Amino acid sequence: MRARPEMAFPAPPNLPPAPGRRPGPRPLTLHLAMAGLKLNGSPCGWPSSSANWQNLIESLSPPNAAGLPPDAALVHGIAAYRRHPWMRDIESPEPIWTEGETVLRDFGGPTTKAAAILLVPSLVNRATILDLSAERSMARHLAMAGLRVFLLDWGWPDMQTRLLDLDALITGRLARAIADVAGRTGGRVTLAGYCMGGLLTTAAAQLLPDPIAGLALLATPWDFHAGAATAPQDVARALDAFEPLLALTGTLPIDLLQSLFSLAEPHAVGDKYRAFGAADQDTARARQFVSIEDWLNDGVPLAAPVARQCLKNWYLENAPARGTWTVAGIAIAPETLRLPCFAAIPGRDRIVPPESAMALARSIPGAFIIHPKAGHIGMVAGGSAHRALWAPFAEWALDVPAR
Repeated sequence: MRARPEMAFPAPPNLPPAPGRRPGPRPLTLHLAMAGLKLNGSPCGWPSSSANWQNLIESLSPPNAAGLPPDAALVHGIAAYRRHPWMRDIESPEPIWTEGETVLRDFGGPTTKAAAILLVPSLVNRATILDLSAERSMARHLAMAGLRVFLLDWGWPDMQTRLLDLDALITGRLARAIADVAGRTGGRVTLAGYCMGGLLTTAAAQLLPDPIAGLALLATPWDFHAGAATAPQDVARALDAFEPLLALTGTLPIDLLQSLFSLAEPHAVGDKYRAFGAADQDTARARQFVSIEDWLNDGVPLAAPVARQCLKNWYLENAPARGTWTVAGIAIAPETLRLPCFAAIPGRDRIVPPESAMALARSIPGAFIIHPKAGHIGMVAGGSAHRALWAPFAEWALDVPAR
């Protein structure tokens, strides 16, 4: 499939937020408007821009939100988050392979009879969710458990990447990253795809069987009409409305992506920030909240060709579940895979309905399925991630031979 030409613009600098100026929750105006509609049905008279809201929030003193009315408690919670002193306390390993803005990171671990692990995250969020902090790093835990671990970091879509579609990413960058890992370790590779990354690795496992030893699917959607909160016709209308922006910028911007996710549970962000504002800020739980929110608010825009394919082929047409999703002209059929497969389907997932993920897991013969008592993000980086996912996945992966 040929990529459509795009008008590509340089990406803004990819810099950490200045102290006290965390970029979130994003989009700020939407979350505050949702909170206002929940409370009194009208946002009239509120600040009219995101900048005005930020000025209001920054002017507040560090609060204790207990006993405040819900709207004030929300603003105090956001202010508490934005002022929190925690910052990511680990450095990512230096890249060992690059292509455009995409890099491969080596987390080490012993070279054993087990296949090396290549962690493949989604295209719309930072890879750091799998290496979040010193206490919450799935990649480092797997390396300490006796596995050789690599992480594919897709990076920010630069001008070249904004011209690539899913086919080019899967058969190009992902395939070459797999080949690099196989060449370095001298054996086959177990692909572990998180969320959207699981769809990409499922396709790669079928199209490139020789270097692939096993496949792990971590909260991976497949049946996009199973338990979905958004009706297919709504997605179709959204695609038409987004088209001018896609053509102009070459991407589906971060704030628009965040808005789509937020609309599935429009009041969830307000609720969690109210709770955070009322909680003790000097606890491990508060630091965990801040670390995950920093990751959520540091998203990545989606290249326009990929956005069109995802919205139309996946969400609207439900092509994966219907057997009509093709990559490089080949229909992706997970039922044809003959390799060890591990599937983690969190029971409290609000982003990928368990029914959607089960459709993929059940289609792969002999897949080993677990149901962690966690959410979509908590399963990989939450307080219970070690027992929910890391330990059972490591135990399974150590039994997947490299040769």
